[in-house]
Amino acid sequence: MRALARGRAWSVPEELSARVPAERRGPGLGRDAVRLLVSRGTEVTHHAFPELPGLLRAGDLLLVNTSPTLAAAADGRLGSDRVVVHFSTQGEDGRWAVELRAPDGRGTTRPRAGGPAGAVVELAEGVRLVLEEPLAAGSERLWWARAVASGARDGRVRGGNALGGGPHDGGAHDGDATGTDATGTDARDGGTADAGTRDGGAAGRVVRPSGVADVPGLLRRHGRPIRYAYTERDQPLSAYQTVFALPGADGAGSAEMPSAARPFTPRLVAELVSRGVQFAPLTLHTGVASAEAHEPPYPERFAVPEASARLVNAARAGGGRVVAVGTTAVRAVESAAGADGIVRACAGWTDLVVTPGRGVRVVDGLLTGLHEPEASHLLMLEAVAGREAVERGYEEALAGRYLWHEFGDVHLLLR
Repeated sequence: MRALARGRAWSVPEELSARVPAERRGPGLGRDAVRLLVSRGTEVTHHAFPELPGLLRAGDLLLVNTSPTLAAAADGRLGSDRVVVHFSTQGEDGRWAVELRAPDGRGTTRPRAGGPAGAVVELAEGVRLVLEEPLAAGSERLWWARAVASGARDGRVRGGNALGGGPHDGGAHDGDATGTDATGTDARDGGTADAGTRDGGAAGRVVRPSGVADVPGLLRRHGRPIRYAYTERDQPLSAYQTVFALPGADGAGSAEMPSAARPFTPRLVAELVSRGVQFAPLTLHTGVASAEAHEPPYPERFAVPEASARLVNAARAGGGRVVAVGTTAVRAVESAAGADGIVRACAGWTDLVVTPGRGVRVVDGLLTGLHEPEASHLLMLEAVAGREAVERGYEEALAGRYLWHEFGDVHLLLR
């Protein structure tokens, strides 16, 4: 093991990367053929995922992310160079946050610097992707870019400002803010809203100006799921959809799968419901992960509907536990929770980063995959369960040779 700057002292052997989905590892296996590590404080137990219903109790509430996974990787050319574009997040002005990657000759990609500003990537169907500015100062990984439809004159966009209004323009701010609740008030403390949706749509629905290419449509026809080097081969898009995924009318979705929910099957959901466990849907459209640099998450679109807010508040009032399925569900519900712990219907952008210092206001447990030691997600796990519980759980996961990444095993942390 190697000591890290944050004091975490584990590393993940390459052979513990899950290279294919569980159902493709042998005959007769299903999505739920993964292992489940359970942490209650520093006490750790080992289970098969289908045992989950016996580990929860009537009155518990599972928060599930309904965002579908997009075929968010598309081939392109930047001058004479072949590139792969990872489409991440669409801003309110129609631009997209994108990451340019270089093909590695094995069907996957390696990091590549983006830019410069004004560079044009040629995509399928004559679509041109114009890079405009880095998403964050000092970083060349993600860029704001506009996709110009074939035939649009001079590459100009009509009916919208192609340069202004990324997610911070009308989004959540200061790492502790949310979108606007259903009554137009800020979900933090009942005050005046400083964030929220535009066009009244769920999860910050975006209006596409004239001349801007239909990126979701382009990806449906020419895209493929984002894949990293630890995977063995390409998988169909269906392998990256969870049982909770609901396609939106505007084609929005996640650049990468909300993978903690992947092992759930219709049969398992039915068994949980029959035992009195409830489900509350919410949406957070995830951007591309920082697979090499492990940067903190950037603003993402989310929505917590009124019915789900009521379910969360009722479960807590009745003594049930609120268990988030995935870090995306934590980010969404905590963005909709006020300082009083009450969750209010909310939709827009969130830049909330859940850390031990900020803590959690609503969540009593978290079901999640296993993360790299440098990943910022581990701070969220510590916020939910405490550092000792996380470190003890990862010691057991390594000793038990659990599998990492989106097709791997899962970890249930209960407070």
